[in-house]
Amino acid sequence: MPKNRDNKTGEYTEAYPLDKFISALESLGGTGGTQEVAEEIGCAYRTAHAKLTELEEENEVTSRKVGNAKLWKLPE
Repeated sequence: MPKNRDNKTGEYTEAYPLDKFISALESLGGTGGTQEVAEEIGCAYRTAHAKLTELEEENEVTSRKVGNAKLWKLPE
C-alpha cells in the first residue's frame, strides 16, 4: 500500500489509513460501492477494495454483492 514519508522524521506513514475509509462511508450516508469510496478518498479502486476488505475482516464494515459490484455498509 502507498506510504507517505515525513520530511522531518523520515518515518513512513500509511497514505490511506483505515479511518479514512470509515469516514468516506459516513460521508456517503453509511453505504457505498468500492468505486464511490475510491473517488471520495482519491485513491485507486484496488486500494479501496483492499482496505475495505481489511475493514470487513475486522468486522468494521459489511458487504454484499449487487450485480457485479460490492456494496459496503457501516454497522447500524
